[in-house]
Amino acid sequence: MFKTISLDKKFTKDKINSCIVAHKGSIVYEFYRNNKIKDKVQKLNSVTKSFISILIGIAIDQGKIEGVHQSIADFFPNINEAKKEITIENLLTMTPGYDWPEFSSWGGRPFPMINSKDWVKFNLERIMVESPGEKMYYNSGCSHLLSAILQKATGLKLTEFAERYLFHPLGIREYEWHYDSKGIAIGGFGLSLKPGDLLKIGQLMLQNGQWNNKRIISEPWVRTSTTAKYPTTYGFGYYGYHWWVMKDEDKLMQPHTFHAMGYGGQYIMVVPDYDLVTIFTSDNYSDSYQPILYFKNEIIKSIL
Repeated sequence: MFKTISLDKKFTKDKINSCIVAHKGSIVYEFYRNNKIKDKVQKLNSVTKSFISILIGIAIDQGKIEGVHQSIADFFPNINEAKKEITIENLLTMTPGYDWPEFSSWGGRPFPMINSKDWVKFNLERIMVESPGEKMYYNSGCSHLLSAILQKATGLKLTEFAERYLFHPLGIREYEWHYDSKGIAIGGFGLSLKPGDLLKIGQLMLQNGQWNNKRIISEPWVRTSTTAKYPTTYGFGYYGYHWWVMKDEDKLMQPHTFHAMGYGGQYIMVVPDYDLVTIFTSDNYSDSYQPILYFKNEIIKSIL
């Protein structure tokens, strides 16, 4: 039984729009700021990146992409020699090696890319500063390149591919996904979904890629993409394949906990050992970390 005292007042104060907690397959807590939130698509910001990871996994399962070690030169043949060493895995782990100061001089948002006329070209023309795979720097451009790769590899618009192999199988009917001026779905922050549909994605990951006894993503991909691969200098945890792996102080949180995260407090949080999924949508742009504190300090403790 979910044992927490009502969080409703706290959530309202901290500009949280929705929170759904599912434990052992049942919803044990729901909060919506108002009556319209439940049925309104919510902007997910960088949670979009984790959807890109899922879709890359599906494309690899289908043989549309050879695997994570495939060079991006197969999709962008005109790049220079140094960039031909960049792989799909480097993009998934945000370790391509080119200059991308999103969390430093750019102030946390990729405005130079957004303001450019061609987002893909902007990425491919960045200066290499180290070898691919050396270190993770937060990079929304990687997610956009992955979106472009998905469209090249599948021959479909990203939304068509997502609808056919992810959204429709899960019963997700309403969404918004914005595109750049060149017709590439925005991989880093373009998606909006209803809170209940966001929960479905968390449940899919909890169930190792299965939904209603149907395989949507391979189990190895779910496990690999949510395994810590790079420590980060950010307070959000370690990084996998466009999924964060939660930490507690300076160590991996136990039991294993992974999450998708978006600016302003958008989250999918999954704890397989506890059979627990929690989602948040929020408008707390001054403290995107707040839902993690609620998750650690109140929600997890309330199901133990």
